[in-house]
Amino acid sequence: MIAKLKGRLDETGADWAIIDVQGVGYLVHCSSKTLVALGEVGEACTVFTDLQVSENDMRLLGFAEAGERDWFRLLTGVHGVGSKVALAILSALSPAELQSACSSGDAAQVSRAQGVGPKLAGRIVNELKDKAGALPGGTGLTTAIAPAGSASADAVSALQNLGFKPAVAASAVAHAQAELGEEAGLNDLVRVALKRAAG
Repeated sequence: MIAKLKGRLDETGADWAIIDVQGVGYLVHCSSKTLVALGEVGEACTVFTDLQVSENDMRLLGFAEAGERDWFRLLTGVHGVGSKVALAILSALSPAELQSACSSGDAAQVSRAQGVGPKLAGRIVNELKDKAGALPGGTGLTTAIAPAGSASADAVSALQNLGFKPAVAASAVAHAQAELGEEAGLNDLVRVALKRAAG
């Protein structure tokens, strides 16, 4: 899976950018916040990416920071939220604002995003509030989202590649991490998380 692109910003559109990586142009769909963060055409840039594959489409999504990509994965794990809606939400709200809205149950904040009605906003907030640290003693997203490049982040990616929804994969790996400890290796994390996700 393509996890990151580092190259030159070649061209931009309303919701996409082309990143030139050593002569190969990657079309990356982005939120408006990410497009602004990429800078000017011709400048060096880095984007964190998520590859979405459907029956008739392959789409590369780009994010200015790993945290935004992690939220995208959580959002698309909610029933009724596709990549277009998730990008619209991330265009309207920063990851910090989104975390705050989910933690406090503020569906109105989420419904500011284009194409997100009150009903869908309510479902997003309800499904993601636990992952946003809303529970007493919660530690924010660390329970659901791992730092990019860590064994737990790789384990989440591995489970997603096996077909598990992002939110399910993140939750299963978080529980595996808690059970095995911080020093757990990738193979052990995947083994334990798989049992939980499949169960």
